[in-house]
Amino acid sequence: MKYRSRTEIVGLILEAANGGGANKTKIMYKAFLSFAQLREYLTMLQDNGLIEYEGGKQTYRTTEKGMRLLHIYNKMYELVPPLTTIAVTDKDINIGHNSTSNDNDNGNDNDKNFVVNDN
Repeated sequence: MKYRSRTEIVGLILEAANGGGANKTKIMYKAFLSFAQLREYLTMLQDNGLIEYEGGKQTYRTTEKGMRLLHIYNKMYELVPPLTTIAVTDKDINIGHNSTSNDNDNGNDNDKNFVVNDN
């Protein structure tokens, strides 16, 4: 998975909790986060008044302030989309052993150097 900024992750969480709210599992899957990462982000978002926990339903809901931030984030994304990374497949590169000999070669493949050749 490509690197994502904290802003992008916050946007995904606020989007997931938008509307009727969402439980932790739904937010985790929509934002592609581990449980530990999710806890950290939820704490930060609650401390800043961007998301609130509804105890009776055991869900998180984006607050009005969070909705404003999400709106600004979406506008910013329209104007300047994030940089995209180029997908590289194993067909695009050739990975092989370095042809130079190693004086300390004990026959163990773990001691060999690997070279990536762009085709």
